[in-house]
Amino acid sequence: MDNLQLLLDGFQSAATPTNLLYAALGVLIGTFVGVLPGIGPAMALALLLPLTYGLESTQSLIMFAGIYYGGMYGGSTTSILLNTPGESASVMTAIEGNKMAKRGRAAQALATAAIGSFVAGTIGTVLVALFAPEIADQAVRIGAPSYFAIMLLSLVLVTAVLGASRLRGFIGLFIGLTIGLVGLDLSTGQARLTGGITQLVDGVDIVVVAVGLFAIGESLWIAAHLRRQPLDVIPVGRPFMGREDWGRSWRPWLRGTAIGFPFGALPAGGAETPTFLSYVTEKRLARDRDEFGQGAIEGVAGPEAANNASAAGMFVPLLALGLPVTATASILLAAMKTYGIQPGPSLLEDQADLVWTLLASLLIGNTLLLVINLPLAPLWARLLQVPRPQLYAGILFFASLGAYAVDQNPFDIALLLVFGAVGFAVRRFGIPMLPLILGVIIGPLMEVKMREALDISDGHLSGLFDEGLAIGVYVLVVLAVVVPVVVDRVRSPRTPHDQPGATTEREVPR
Repeated sequence: MDNLQLLLDGFQSAATPTNLLYAALGVLIGTFVGVLPGIGPAMALALLLPLTYGLESTQSLIMFAGIYYGGMYGGSTTSILLNTPGESASVMTAIEGNKMAKRGRAAQALATAAIGSFVAGTIGTVLVALFAPEIADQAVRIGAPSYFAIMLLSLVLVTAVLGASRLRGFIGLFIGLTIGLVGLDLSTGQARLTGGITQLVDGVDIVVVAVGLFAIGESLWIAAHLRRQPLDVIPVGRPFMGREDWGRSWRPWLRGTAIGFPFGALPAGGAETPTFLSYVTEKRLARDRDEFGQGAIEGVAGPEAANNASAAGMFVPLLALGLPVTATASILLAAMKTYGIQPGPSLLEDQADLVWTLLASLLIGNTLLLVINLPLAPLWARLLQVPRPQLYAGILFFASLGAYAVDQNPFDIALLLVFGAVGFAVRRFGIPMLPLILGVIIGPLMEVKMREALDISDGHLSGLFDEGLAIGVYVLVVLAVVVPVVVDRVRSPRTPHDQPGATTEREVPR
């Protein structure tokens, strides 16, 4: 109850007309910058943070919160409309959201993303305010074996269970894991799969990979088929969500929040794994699984909620432990230090006023994001009415700009074209994109956690089973592989050879 009262005091400090104006301005600017393909919330924050300097601490925090949430929603917008995720956590949104947009349901996809972000962000921020010290204390007890097991479960669920073709799924996963191995071996310091190219020593940035596979690959695929398809425009459709959309979205919002927040609160978490797990969960629970991959609104609602709940949860290790677990969190940490906030175990006692003002500002920025962007959803959707040659020419330009902005390295433009060609090839041969991008994102993290667990056990495989949580997750992995096979065999109809008294062509009845 004391934390709740402190949060209300933070609202009194932050919710003045002048501060609300700064929050609205931050949301608008953050959204407009975040919507550029390849930029993403981390880049948007880095570009726009100087705008908050020179203001009073409270005004800086609330404008900063508006930029933060505006940049996150901008990344979702470009994923849905242009099939170009600005960061790895938006990949799942692009998969289903862009299919919805192509079916004339862009406004509904944008609306469920905005509302899901609001619901998850609000619940997550309140949980941070009420339970940050306790959650941080439990989170630091989860070790490397459990992290490795959870990531392995993600790979198994996406590749072996959900794919229509397991062979193609594993091919895509192999390609993704191979890309993730490029760079220095963290144990030996030896370069891997670099081909002697020094620019690859630090690995390949996930933004370059995602933008190349999705934006460039999609543009090349559309260009290859323009002569076969009429140059029509994509319809906008109804401007807002209908009753059926609401009925199909509210449960994924809550489930995504429940999945995303714990992962964000883990000191080595991030939004990639919970968004994948949320997508897997929604597909398993869907009445019509065939709609997934064709534009299922649950595939947007759940991962978007998981993404924003994880983003709220990352304030637990950031504030209570001073640990930034994502690129966005690193920028947030640098920004908070400029405001005089020094994250750590004693933060809530030493700098309580600024912390509670920050949390209240996040809730205000999250609310203004919904109020401002929900009416703008039909307007954003009209971007799809631009003729495709002009639209994809713009995507190519901004995607190249976004990839270059990652490290200001011209070599990234060449990599972008390479991964664009890979994206075109996997579309051509029907290789699913989801296992591929999952391998790129999760593979390096799995390697780090696996080596940490093995180092602790002096190289013995038993180190991967040292925690009860890890053993429980491995049981789920086995069940995820075995149960679908058993169920399919039980449900499969009996062939003529299996029928009692059936004869084959070679058998001649007497």
